Amino acid sequence: MPDLPKKKVGLIACSGEDLPEGTISRVAVLQVLERLRPEGTVTLCLPLFLAGEERERAFARFYPTIAVDGCDKRCAAQATEKYSAKPAASLVIDDLIVEKGLPEPHGLRQLDAAGEQVAQAVAQELAREVDRLLHKKPVRAVDSEANADRAGAKVEEEPEAMTVATCSCGSGIPVAQISVNGRRVEVLALPTILEQFREKGQPASGAAADELMAMVRLYNQVPDDEAAGWREAVLREYTLHTAAIDQAGATK
Repeated sequence: MPDLPKKKVGLIACSGEDLPEGTISRVAVLQVLERLRPEGTVTLCLPLFLAGEERERAFARFYPTIAVDGCDKRCAAQATEKYSAKPAASLVIDDLIVEKGLPEPHGLRQLDAAGEQVAQAVAQELAREVDRLLHKKPVRAVDSEANADRAGAKVEEEPEAMTVATCSCGSGIPVAQISVNGRRVEVLALPTILEQFREKGQPASGAAADELMAMVRLYNQVPDDEAAGWREAVLREYTLHTAAIDQAGATK
């Protein structure tokens, strides 16, 4: 498997709108993306994920992903596991409400005070999971619950600077364009795959070529009727890549 830079954690939230918990999942994810852990997270779109958007699915194959579901149907977690890989962590709002003794939320598109409180608690839990997955030291809470109650302040971690939430397509996954049967095709992770094969000194033929194409298929949807064209294009790209690196080394 390509050694891609694991710099981000993907957050995939419930898309349901018939329960307050669905809205809470999206509000909590947004808080983490924009305030609590903007540098370490990206969002994955569940509807696009289910529709077969390859970038969304490819991200979850080799980056840690947290599924945030409103109820025990666990749509986000199940979709992630079915189409990519088992989530690195999974949160269910209903379970968290019971576990932490939180108030029952109300409101669908507009949360009530209880819903906002639950969303904050979920966001804090998500931030802790992100820190764990990135092996980062957790941000110390501003104050304990007891001290915060006495001071009349809200309990939450010190937020980082506000940024705009980014999607998985801006996560740093290397992409290359190749020509397949006369048309340009975007190939996820190809630069890293080619470089790893070059470093191993593997030829663009035989079993090595089969292995190279198997790796490309792992991260890209290759139509069966275009497999031969893809193979020719990828092997051509590998030959050009290797030649360019060797030439650059010879001129130093």
